[in-house]
Amino acid sequence: MRTYRLIPIFVFVLSLIGCGSNRTLAVTAIQLGRTQNSDSTVSGFTTAFKPDDSIYLAVLTGGAGTATIRVRWKYGERVIDEPRKQVSYQMAAATGFRLQSPGGFPPGDYTAEVFVNDQPAGTREFKVETPR
Repeated sequence: MRTYRLIPIFVFVLSLIGCGSNRTLAVTAIQLGRTQNSDSTVSGFTTAFKPDDSIYLAVLTGGAGTATIRVRWKYGERVIDEPRKQVSYQMAAATGFRLQSPGGFPPGDYTAEVFVNDQPAGTREFKVETPR
């Protein structure tokens, strides 16, 4: 008899867990920098890079939800990479992306455009400069 009392509680808990999975994640911040932390956030925030740097971007989201997060990396008007990640979180989280070039990046102006479920979520502009 005692087991039957637990069934409604179990069903209620499962319904609460499932509630977040149908929501789209909301972007709370976009970070850009030279290094990535173990939680996928960025440290060494900057918008100025050297040609041989790796460039890290983190999309911070709040709350629970599921989404496809995409970053369109551009050099001038030319798309140089466009990775995407399918994510599902139960709480605030960071989704990390990395851009690197084995031969080095040419100096100039770059843009990272962030999309969540193919909807624009923000843009970060940055430069690659040759060290003096």
